[in-house]
Amino acid sequence: MGQPEVTERADAARNRRKVLAAARRLFTERGEANVSMDDIAAAAGVGKGTLYRRFGDKGGLAIALLDEQERRLQSEILSGRPPLGPGVGPTMRLQAFIRAYCAFLDVNADLVLISERNSVGARFGTGSYQFWRQHLVHLFEELKLEQPGLRAEVLLASLSAESYQRLAATYSSAELAAVLLVQARCR
Repeated sequence: MGQPEVTERADAARNRRKVLAAARRLFTERGEANVSMDDIAAAAGVGKGTLYRRFGDKGGLAIALLDEQERRLQSEILSGRPPLGPGVGPTMRLQAFIRAYCAFLDVNADLVLISERNSVGARFGTGSYQFWRQHLVHLFEELKLEQPGLRAEVLLASLSAESYQRLAATYSSAELAAVLLVQARCR
């Protein structure tokens, strides 16, 4: 018999929504580097203890802010319309993933960067990273390319927020996506 499902108390859910809304607004207005956890707690109207117990630090808060958007992208990959979703060949899906993930980073790179720097190796332990990796491994296997796991890791390393921000300062998303696709398919 499994564990009973834990439901969130109404006040805890309300506080969570308030904190996420305040963080999103402050990060947008001021930039993440100019916002403290104390600023977020004050803007959300919650105590600092509530904020730290729930999210731990800015990294935990960034992960929570990214969660909804990452789930949306994952859903599109699993059951959305082609070419990101099923129904076309692996080359088209690989192209669509790279473009979609670049677009995701165009909007969320600052938050992804915070989550990646949360602790040593934090990026690799997230469920979303594991999902992206497994999706790429699957596509590389369908393409019958050697070392699909290594290919996935190298491609995702190129898509780390820090690398992407550095490259996006000089190159467009379309240029980056085109080069990443060529690199991913090289034998």
